[in-house]
Amino acid sequence: MFETLNFVRAHPGDYARELRRDAGGLPGQDAEAVEEAIAALSRQPPLPPLLRDDRLDAAAEGHAAQQSARGGVGHVGAGGETLGQRLRRQGVWAGLTAEDISYGYDNPRAVVAQLVIDSGVQSRGHRKNILNPAYQRAGVGCGPHRTQGAMCVIDFAGVLVER
Repeated sequence: MFETLNFVRAHPGDYARELRRDAGGLPGQDAEAVEEAIAALSRQPPLPPLLRDDRLDAAAEGHAAQQSARGGVGHVGAGGETLGQRLRRQGVWAGLTAEDISYGYDNPRAVVAQLVIDSGVQSRGHRKNILNPAYQRAGVGCGPHRTQGAMCVIDFAGVLVER
């Protein structure tokens, strides 16, 4: 997953060409959203890679496991637990955080393509998170999902403060 995320960030124009080539093999993606993603990536300057963080991995893995078991969706966990609470439980204190969640895909390339295209998400917030230069670190947690088949959670953070 990290290799694909960082390829998108470091080589957005190349990734745009890959999306154009592979667009027919992305079921459920709106053609207009695919074209919009290609255009946005073509204009996107390269970014530094995200660094993997074990604590962010643990937060993402925990959310994926919790949703997997109960078939839940969304960013709020059981008992109303927020991303910030999940991160703090792992010892992560960051002023800037975000979370992308993909459902239905278990292949890392397909997961990233789904999030970059962001079909059905008016704000294109998942793509914006992946291409946000303020995010320096990320963690990933993927697994089966009771109703969606598969899911992946990506937690992003800017500068991490040690406490």
